[in-house]
Amino acid sequence: MNRRDSLQYIKNTSTIWDIIVIGGGATGLGIALDASLRGYKTLLLEQSDFAKGTSSRSTKLVHGGVRYLAQGNIKLVFEALHERGLLLKNAPHVCDNQTFLIPTFSWLEALKYTVGLKLYDWLSGSLSLGKSEIISVKEVENTLPGIKKEKLVKGVVYHDGQFDDARLAINLAQSAADNGAIVLNYMKVKSFSKNDAGKITGVVAKDVLNDIEYSLNAKAVVNATGVFVDQILKLDQPGRASSIQVSQGTHIVLDSKFLPSTKALMIPKTSDGRVLFAIPWHDKLVVGTTDVLVEKESLDPKPTEQEVQFILDNFNRYALQEAKMEDIKSVFCGLRPLAKPAKEGKNTKDISRSHKLFTEESGLITITGGKWTTYRKMAEETIDLVAKEADLPIKKCTTSEYKIHGYLKASLQRNHLVVYGTDAASIQKLIQENSRWGEKIHQEYPYVFAEVIWAVRNEMAVQLEDVLARRTRLLFLDVKAAVEVAPDVAKVMAQELGESEEWIKKQVELFQSIAKCYML
Repeated sequence: MNRRDSLQYIKNTSTIWDIIVIGGGATGLGIALDASLRGYKTLLLEQSDFAKGTSSRSTKLVHGGVRYLAQGNIKLVFEALHERGLLLKNAPHVCDNQTFLIPTFSWLEALKYTVGLKLYDWLSGSLSLGKSEIISVKEVENTLPGIKKEKLVKGVVYHDGQFDDARLAINLAQSAADNGAIVLNYMKVKSFSKNDAGKITGVVAKDVLNDIEYSLNAKAVVNATGVFVDQILKLDQPGRASSIQVSQGTHIVLDSKFLPSTKALMIPKTSDGRVLFAIPWHDKLVVGTTDVLVEKESLDPKPTEQEVQFILDNFNRYALQEAKMEDIKSVFCGLRPLAKPAKEGKNTKDISRSHKLFTEESGLITITGGKWTTYRKMAEETIDLVAKEADLPIKKCTTSEYKIHGYLKASLQRNHLVVYGTDAASIQKLIQENSRWGEKIHQEYPYVFAEVIWAVRNEMAVQLEDVLARRTRLLFLDVKAAVEVAPDVAKVMAQELGESEEWIKKQVELFQSIAKCYML
């Protein structure tokens, strides 16, 4: 996956693409992969970096949605559980089976959750990750030694999936490229080209890094831009009413000492009636999430102090060791594109997480809503519609069996490079090639400079933030550590990219500005 080669290709060819996908998050990347596997000429354009927005800021769960089950949305849960099973089967290097514990304080409560979770197990069928069960207080102590035992009656254990969201997004981009798609980050769509009948025939897109515009022709254009979906719809129809409501979900990252276990905690009812998760992730603990309406979409949303306090208050009701503001290593939030409710003021937790797929009079196809877990199914439905609307040769979807780039069954050596799957061997070769590249970026974290080289050469990392936030996850794990190493990482990137001292300075300044969104 090489950005310069891809730019050269679109510059030197007058290709009429079968499909241009706008948006490089989970949904857009899934669509590009599905389209390329069906043999359609596919181009994906992302205004920033792959998964820069919501798709790198999730709760790190591949799940059916226990909460949706409680709301009675059986169809969504059934679909998500099926997709969860396929994802863990097709990308085992980046997804894991995660055990969750729900502490309960009465027999009736334990029985209620067990019955619901047995239905959850049953709905997952042959793709089940394990059985849910009631466990004793003693077993709770062994499972999650960091939680309070006062008034505890039983625990309920169940299984769901856990993953590295940004790493999976990069693997999807690589998979699409492996199958002939061209995927480009930092390409912002500025306008649509239309024929005399008002039908879209392509897009005008700008390479924001080099300030060059490209006119690109296509038989079909798909809007898969998440919370920015209305911006694209308004490029097509200025003045169009908004179709989504934007909701913000905040997470905090703590040291694992606050819940020293490989098992996760699920708090079934917070003070606002939601659920809260505390999940072990890259040797840290991710706790979240909130659900707060925001007025405007943003590439770098900033959490509020009230959201962070809400998470701490609810977590501390269960944790033996109290977590304070100063214990937070990083804080991040993602924006959810929720279908706009018919009634204003509807509680965000009650707004459907199902996706919506629709076609405009211009032929623009839009997909919105949904969740990471169901990205593959959303892509399948989108490409089925695209093929029909654009009169493309009808071909069967094959993504349910497709092994995603890097596919590697879990090895006994679970070091941090395992999320690269088969690409880990290439990173090891870089270390052998240059011992300096085997040195750690930061002494307290496992990331090495070979990963920076690999990201620049093979994963289209062109900005400092790309490497520190999404190719490695240092910014999400420890904002202070990420800021400390920024100048060293920028220097290594500059050498690879052939950039100047001035570029290094600007990148460090830009990164420091972005990092403030991850600080309290």
